[in-house]
Amino acid sequence: MDARQVQRHFVAVMAKHLPPSASSLDLLDLDGDSGLLLAESRADLRIRHLSEDRLAAVPLKPDSFDAAVAYDIDLRDEALRNILLALRPGGRLIALLSRGAVDESHPRLLSDNGYVRILVEPALDGLGILLRGEKAHVTADTAQRIQSVAQSDADSLDLASYRGPYLHLLIQQQPNIPAWKRKPADKIAWRAAAIQRGDAPALLAFSSLPKAVAFLQPAALSGTIKDINKVGKFRRENWTFPAILNPRPDLLPGETITMVDIDPATAEAPDE
Repeated sequence: MDARQVQRHFVAVMAKHLPPSASSLDLLDLDGDSGLLLAESRADLRIRHLSEDRLAAVPLKPDSFDAAVAYDIDLRDEALRNILLALRPGGRLIALLSRGAVDESHPRLLSDNGYVRILVEPALDGLGILLRGEKAHVTADTAQRIQSVAQSDADSLDLASYRGPYLHLLIQQQPNIPAWKRKPADKIAWRAAAIQRGDAPALLAFSSLPKAVAFLQPAALSGTIKDINKVGKFRRENWTFPAILNPRPDLLPGETITMVDIDPATAEAPDE
């Protein structure tokens, strides 16, 4: 396996740690390759490349990036502090070193430079080091955190003119078991929440995962929508079902909620 193939495998590990975002994810790429490789499987990335040695020279707008990625870069204190400033609250630094072993200096490096919710672990089959740290949220309230990201996308968009790469649907999965517990004989069925409009149901669709969760939270608490246990992510370009994009929760009173069968195989890999 050549070096490029190895890097692809490691970058695939990094992709699993990208944070939930609005319909587009603003990414700071510090090595010049990771962003391009991530973009091959993530149509929602808006990438800016800026090498570590230019971080201090090029002013970055505070709170402007959802994530920063760095592959095989020995990040220094000044660079880590500049990256933290540029991340939005809850934004993540995801760094991967293809050589070396985890030791106590790695989490301490992130902690000393202001990162929280730190994760340091072997990257892939015991090889390499994955480092992940977040910029602290401004609130401890999870619902408020979700709402703050969800507000980046407009309410009640016109599906015909929507140019985002993905749609997110509220899914009822049966049986409701995680992938690691499934047996070969288990048949997974998905149904998506919709509003009955005449003869044709209109699916409740969202431009991002936070937008979907921000809608679902009050609807589930009020009992208006029940038994939703998953948010499915689908490519917009493949979508043909009638849908209401980014509906507001006050749309639901007086409406009839129905469920529409959806093929799980048409979904993208889930976000974290």
